[in-house]
Amino acid sequence: MNRRIATLVAALVPVLVLGVTGSVVTVPFAALGPGPTYNTLGEVDGVPVVQIDGTDVDPTAGNLNMTTVAVRDQLNLFEALGFWASGRQGLVPREEVYPPDRSREEVQEGNQADFEESESSAELAALNHLDLPVSLAVASVAEDGPAAGVLNVGDTFVSVGGNPVDTASAVREAVSARAPGDSLDIEYVRNGTTQTSAVVLGARPDDATKGYLGVTPEEQPDVPFKVKFNLADVGGPSAGLMFSLAVVDKLSPGELSNGEFVAGTGTIDAEGTVGPIGGIPYKLIAAREAGATTFLVPDANCGEATQNVPDGLDLVRVESLDGAVQALQALGSGGDAPSCS
Repeated sequence: MNRRIATLVAALVPVLVLGVTGSVVTVPFAALGPGPTYNTLGEVDGVPVVQIDGTDVDPTAGNLNMTTVAVRDQLNLFEALGFWASGRQGLVPREEVYPPDRSREEVQEGNQADFEESESSAELAALNHLDLPVSLAVASVAEDGPAAGVLNVGDTFVSVGGNPVDTASAVREAVSARAPGDSLDIEYVRNGTTQTSAVVLGARPDDATKGYLGVTPEEQPDVPFKVKFNLADVGGPSAGLMFSLAVVDKLSPGELSNGEFVAGTGTIDAEGTVGPIGGIPYKLIAAREAGATTFLVPDANCGEATQNVPDGLDLVRVESLDGAVQALQALGSGGDAPSCS
């Protein structure tokens, strides 16, 4: 008996022993199970899930479905036992979903914020993959930081220390490579004018040996069209990969899915790195039941996925947006793609 099952039994047995009516007793568990899937190439209520305005969009077909996990809370004893016995749902301690130090509303707000951030990262990852323009702007300046009074919010980076930069990580690496007290030239654009200013670096709060600029760089689209994601009532960051693939598919020739039913999951950052997610067993079930035959799995989730894969669903291992695109192109031409097995 594993620890989670033992915890479940320990929580439920006293209720049974006491003979309390199961229909009115709320147990300290939440049920996780397959949630809805959404075709990022399709529509919901007549509106494109991924909408691109201001440029020509390539026709798409097939499915690139994002997957979700359904969470059921406030379960009574009989409901909990029913979910546990179903084989399609699992029970987890409620505090794993709703930490005791946060209200339900705060959890939902956090999930929504993660979802909106995933939308932004998905667009940037797609634009970077397609070599379309992305600018790197100053999103915030620490009031007492070294760059205060030198850089302003909205300034666009051109170079740091003479080296061109186009990603937030490139700025961090360039600054961290210098020592506190060094003078570093920052080239930037403000109100259409290119300027260069020197900033004397401070010490990073978490590593006093490395330089600190005191700004938050943020990548932003610099294209003459608008990408909009029209999916409400979904939270968390795990739709990022599938959103990115939809943008790439619509802005490039050909069909990434080759007209087939592909589903998947995974977080993504602006540079296209795919990260792990939770609830992979339930997402696999949801995808297969919706009709998917191929599922894109973040590399870190492959172990769990191979232990829970439904019949008829092929698992494709992905580490980046570039790798996911290459894998789908390989499958479309009859070749092989990286597998979890």
